[in-house]
Amino acid sequence: MTIREFSFGFYYSFPVQLFLLHLRKYQVLLLFWFILFTAVSGQFLKTFGADSLFLGPEYLGNVNALSMVMVGIGLGIFIMSWNITTFILHSRHFKFLATTTKPFLKYFINNSVIPLIFIFYYSYMLVQYYSTRELLGTTEIFFLLSGFFSGLIVMILISLIYFFGAEKTMLRKMEPVISAPHLYTGQYGLGGKHHHEKGLIHVEWFFNTRFKLKKPREIAHYSQEFIKTIFKRHHFSAVISIILAFLLLATLGLFQDSPAFKIPAASAILLLFSILIAASGALVYWLKSWSFLALILAILIFNFMLHMDWVDPRNKAYGLNYSNIEDRPVYSRSSILNLCTVEKMEKDRESMIAVLNEWKKKQSEEKPVMFMICVSGGGTRSANFTVNVLQKIDSLMNGQLMHKTFMITGASGGMLGATYYRELYRMRQMGRAIKLTESRHVDAVSRDLLNPLFSSMVTRDIFAPAQKFSLGDQQYIKDRAYAFEQQLNENTFGVLDHQLKDYKNDESNARIPLIFFNATNSADGRKMVISTQPVSFMMRNWPDSASGILGEPDAVDFCSFFSKQDPQNLRMLSAMRINATFPYVLPNVWLPSQPVVDVMDAGIRDNYGQETMIRFLQVFNDWLKENTSEVVMIQIRDRKLGDWEDHSRSTGFTDLITKPMTVIQLNWMKLQDYYQEELVSLGNEGFQFPFEKLNFSYIPAKNAKAAALNFHLTTKEKIDLGLALYSTSNRQSFADVNRIYTHSLYDSTGAIRRRGVEAGHEIIQQKAE
Repeated sequence: MTIREFSFGFYYSFPVQLFLLHLRKYQVLLLFWFILFTAVSGQFLKTFGADSLFLGPEYLGNVNALSMVMVGIGLGIFIMSWNITTFILHSRHFKFLATTTKPFLKYFINNSVIPLIFIFYYSYMLVQYYSTRELLGTTEIFFLLSGFFSGLIVMILISLIYFFGAEKTMLRKMEPVISAPHLYTGQYGLGGKHHHEKGLIHVEWFFNTRFKLKKPREIAHYSQEFIKTIFKRHHFSAVISIILAFLLLATLGLFQDSPAFKIPAASAILLLFSILIAASGALVYWLKSWSFLALILAILIFNFMLHMDWVDPRNKAYGLNYSNIEDRPVYSRSSILNLCTVEKMEKDRESMIAVLNEWKKKQSEEKPVMFMICVSGGGTRSANFTVNVLQKIDSLMNGQLMHKTFMITGASGGMLGATYYRELYRMRQMGRAIKLTESRHVDAVSRDLLNPLFSSMVTRDIFAPAQKFSLGDQQYIKDRAYAFEQQLNENTFGVLDHQLKDYKNDESNARIPLIFFNATNSADGRKMVISTQPVSFMMRNWPDSASGILGEPDAVDFCSFFSKQDPQNLRMLSAMRINATFPYVLPNVWLPSQPVVDVMDAGIRDNYGQETMIRFLQVFNDWLKENTSEVVMIQIRDRKLGDWEDHSRSTGFTDLITKPMTVIQLNWMKLQDYYQEELVSLGNEGFQFPFEKLNFSYIPAKNAKAAALNFHLTTKEKIDLGLALYSTSNRQSFADVNRIYTHSLYDSTGAIRRRGVEAGHEIIQQKAE
């Protein structure tokens, strides 16, 4: 055989021609493969942790052979769905298969180019992931791979056995006609139309069921009716299998509350892709050129149903009253201004001064040092780093950090960690035997939230959105936000399952630090400040008409605005989740106002909490001057201050088009750093009390890749976050904490500070030991 003959035969082989056919027709079906390849490689939705979903699938809280079996099954279903759909759409281009036995099996074998490439690529990335990021040994990786291939092979075999059975049933039904020549001729044979339109592909060779090359059979003497009948029978069998996949996802969604039904997110996504690819194929096959119009019509109908409130998939803040429609507050500039009149701001300021006085009473010094904590957003990596830093500071202060801290604020993941740490302190105050510096608390906030979140998104949000749960006398839909809260509660041993009202007295009496949760109104960018205390003074700068400062409201006091919607019943887990509503990963939360407003992640407006903190310090400038010796702001960040990321270099022609649209997105955190650093500087100039800011930043180890910005951490990332405590800048900040705390125990002569009675003996004894 010459090279020319080999090249000709290779090019016109069925596998190659099928691959080219996919590129020429219905390219949208290849989009699913593109997403899978780029997700596994870490290029697609990297910020959301898509690679972790596929490479680190969890089942019942663990990544093991069983979880990999489920991913293998999911991929097997997707591969079969893709083959079934393309078989239906493209069958007219390879009619020779209808004249052979087991036509679908032959198609499956010859259509395996793309699936095989993906399987090998996924296996390679899996080995890389577990050897370099999860730090597993060869034996453990082997068992994971074995689980994946076991699930994949079993699922494909079951699917092919199903088609074998369907084909035998089809032949049995056709046998009476085929065995009677006059019936066969009348239905399929000579009387039929024998003109066969030329397909898009020309095939010289194909692989048979024994993987041997074979030339296609001539079909000129077969009627079109016979060819169509063979394929239609296979099409019906294919549709049945897709319906089964749909029912499987709906069943999983209905039983999501049972841990056994919470399959790995990768499996759920693959099942979703299986249904979507089949649905898109069916739309094109049955409606042909009308398919796009049908899609637009479906969207318009769904939009009309939303407008009429016949369906309502929007997420709600669990605990709020959504049923008293007539009492919903009007969201307008005038109504917001009415909440923050000078008289109202002054009243709330006096109320907060009472809380400040309670805090001061509990301090041992006449003029104590006040600590204020700001934490940044950053998903689970920020939650992990925040708890790590708080534990280290607390150990340097002999367990006094929460006692000397008045307020905590910030965004997203950092607030998850800080709120959990405050709750542990609260429980210890109530007499529970809790050691705040135990490593298990870092492990708790580092556990995976991404898998259950995306698993619920697929199985429940899309296929079983009608399930509800009750909180008090209110009902809410179970969706991925509910799954997130439930998993967070489970990860943190159930200690956060309370409502705002459960914390009101403890905060009013300064038994625990005050927490301000923030959210960003997507309609106008205003902050929604969630606190157990009235905080109208946080809604705007204090107006001064003489100076021309009007103080336009840029925030809303959540509890005051929704005073008739039982705001103190808001679930603490919901307050944390609203504060951490990362776009698309978690749904925006719509609030019961007129018109309806929805809120999202606090980090969009104030990712580091400094804007909130500085305003609070400005409002209570006089009190802090008279009652504290110093205010120390502890800032815990998930990234280095002044970190240099160069986005100015163009990498191609597309950058010329996309850069104007992405410049704000790429520099959003930097823009906040720039104006907030200036804000802190200006605030410090106006403070009448000593002020000091201590920065603790997550700085990856040298040559280490920064932990992903999502709700999943690998073993290596957890180790790196722990090591980040010992960076040069963080060691200096810890030394400053020790200096400030030690200095606060003594006066200028070196004597123990007194306030009525001698204080500090126990602390000094601990330091001596």
